[in-house]
Amino acid sequence: MAELTAAPEKQGKKVRTKKQALRVDLTAMVDLAFLLITFFMLTTTLNKPKIMNVTMPVGPTGEGVPESRTMTICLGKNNQAMYYLGLAENPIIAATVTGYGKSGLRRAIMDTRKKVFQSTGKSMIVVIKPGDTSVYENLVNTLDEMKITDIDQYAIADIAPKDISLLKDKQAY
Repeated sequence: MAELTAAPEKQGKKVRTKKQALRVDLTAMVDLAFLLITFFMLTTTLNKPKIMNVTMPVGPTGEGVPESRTMTICLGKNNQAMYYLGLAENPIIAATVTGYGKSGLRRAIMDTRKKVFQSTGKSMIVVIKPGDTSVYENLVNTLDEMKITDIDQYAIADIAPKDISLLKDKQAY
């Protein structure tokens, strides 16, 4: 690490002490610096945030959504979701409250998707409407269910007063 170089002794009467030259070896410091730089670069590349891509529409469009292919999922309180097929006033599948997970929302999406494909021959469209009493985690879980069940066409919309009254009737708002 540190190196001391001593001058050779002279033969003579008077012995004089010479100043010794001090030299510090910085090799270990440079190695440590490169090790730290490598470590922090590696940890920042491995620690990328997980992002879910959601494409939102630019503005209102003139086209309506076919009610025979549209499943509406309203997110309520206490980790409950209500779903129905068609319009809220005259649903093809009546409004039903379910939980999240394999036997709840996922099963409802898969069964409804099968029914829609058998009747129309086209894929199902899902409209997700988070209520004021729902939590953000429920929205993320619902979007995860869209990915798991391979639903390509879905949208996030504002909840309508009719949907709020249906949620209140089912004690989920």
